[in-house]
Amino acid sequence: MEKSPQTASGHRFRYYDLVMAAFVTILLLSNLIGASKPSYVDLPGIGSWSFGAGVLFFPVSYVIGDVLTEVYGYARARRVIWTGFAALLFMAFMAWVVVHLPPAAGWPGQAAYEFVFGNSWRIVLASMVAFWVGEFANSYVLAKMKLWTEGRHLWMRTIGSTVVGQGLDSLIFYPLAFWGLAGWPVELLWQVVLSQWAIKTAWEALLTPVTYAVVGALKRAEGVDLFDTATDFSPFASTRN
Repeated sequence: MEKSPQTASGHRFRYYDLVMAAFVTILLLSNLIGASKPSYVDLPGIGSWSFGAGVLFFPVSYVIGDVLTEVYGYARARRVIWTGFAALLFMAFMAWVVVHLPPAAGWPGQAAYEFVFGNSWRIVLASMVAFWVGEFANSYVLAKMKLWTEGRHLWMRTIGSTVVGQGLDSLIFYPLAFWGLAGWPVELLWQVVLSQWAIKTAWEALLTPVTYAVVGALKRAEGVDLFDTATDFSPFASTRN
């Protein structure tokens, strides 16, 4: 197997594009369908505990992000993160245009459509900033921990990077999007932030066997095991290494 990003610069990857497509798909759907709806569960001894509905599926994008960084390296994960960012930006623009188009006479769904898709600039901005910061932090921590551990303890790297990345994502998104809005008292807001962080991290831990299986299969199929020993970790770098 190849051990440095330089020797992989001319390598043709078989599944990189498919992993990128999966990442962007889950990212868009989790932001489109579940981001702004709070739900709850009844916990014994605690009572009702609120969480953002998107937390059920959004962490899968972090699992795929871990796979990307672990198998293909930080630089290629960076390209995917920017691709996802551009997709989110276009989704927000398309939603704004469609919501503001006048509905045909007699169509009864405009109010419901605006409620579901008419996110305010705050929610759009919060989603974009939280995604950008969280994903880059996740990928950076994972890549650095791979160097520190010399490629051992994948479970430690994936969970550790998720604690940082998802923590920043939750801490940025909910206060920036909903602070001061009706229906979002401060105690609910912080409860959702904490529950998002805990649930996302728990999802990562539960999916660790899946991560191991996917990472192992992709490394064997691609014939690489990349270490970011000479990588430019700036989010704005244009190099592949």
